[in-house]
Amino acid sequence: MSTSYLPATTDSIAQALEAKNPSESISIFYRILESPSSSPDSLRIKEQSITNLSDLLRQENRAEELRSLLTQLRPFFALIPKAKTAKIVRGIIDAVAKIPGTSDLQISLCKEMVQWTRAEKRTFLRQRVEARLAALLMESKEYSEALNLLSGLIKEVRRLDDKLLLVDIDLLESKLHFSLRNLPKAKAALTAARTAANAIYVPPAQQGTIDLQSGILHAEEKDYKTAYSYFFEAFEAFNALEDPRAVFSLKYMLLCKIMVSQADDVAGIISSKAGLRYVGPELDAMKAVADAHAKRSLKLFETALRDFKAQLEEDPIVHRHLSSLYDTLLEQNLCRLIEPFSRG
Repeated sequence: MSTSYLPATTDSIAQALEAKNPSESISIFYRILESPSSSPDSLRIKEQSITNLSDLLRQENRAEELRSLLTQLRPFFALIPKAKTAKIVRGIIDAVAKIPGTSDLQISLCKEMVQWTRAEKRTFLRQRVEARLAALLMESKEYSEALNLLSGLIKEVRRLDDKLLLVDIDLLESKLHFSLRNLPKAKAALTAARTAANAIYVPPAQQGTIDLQSGILHAEEKDYKTAYSYFFEAFEAFNALEDPRAVFSLKYMLLCKIMVSQADDVAGIISSKAGLRYVGPELDAMKAVADAHAKRSLKLFETALRDFKAQLEEDPIVHRHLSSLYDTLLEQNLCRLIEPFSRG
């Protein structure tokens, strides 16, 4: 990082964007941020520089630098409106999240930001960073810590009546209780999320998340027909947004078809216009299970489990239904074996 600053102007940004390589661009953006000017135009240019810089650091997988950038920007945050600060902070945390293998770094980064937001009395931002931290802790299977964080946060957000954040937190709580195998509490939290969502406009991605979680809980109760309709709604939303969760919604739709002994429908869904977009190991795994089910073959089922271990055994949603599917196939396999000997 160079000690000589560059003036915060559009020319400086152009210079950074025209640099020969990413490292040079990064260096120029740092120099723009060092400019002492705090005029409205300079602040606007610096905001633009931060966005470009965080994008470049993400592309270069420099997660630690993104973390130190957040610390370095704290004096700058005092000069801009709180809403803009919140946008920048969340943007940088999102950039770190896009770098593979950074979950521990994300957790420590969120904890640092929570401390800073408490000290600065930035409640709006703190609540959102805490929600993000709870989600990261859940992904890292730190369930008790995530639950402690959420229980305090839910009370606080309910009091403030921030419906949009409440939907996020209630959904997170539902997923957390589901991971802890507490189905009644998972359902109660999902109902709370739906109630909050009904009072406001919910973005399609969030509505898709609600439908996906609804499908998972109905499948858990073996109500596969209702689960299928929720997974279908989630798939429609995610497919339109080109969200990567679309393939999982489609995969769970196929799972529901198999569980209600409609395995013959699986090939048709996969070869439909929407299904063809997502052809790959996730759908191949479900097709292999469907073929085993249609042929009532335990051997084919065991082969599918071995060939698609990551897509079946290691998917927590599918894994929960494999044992009951195994029992069904065992029974059908026996029926198939004794059929030739049955008297008409």
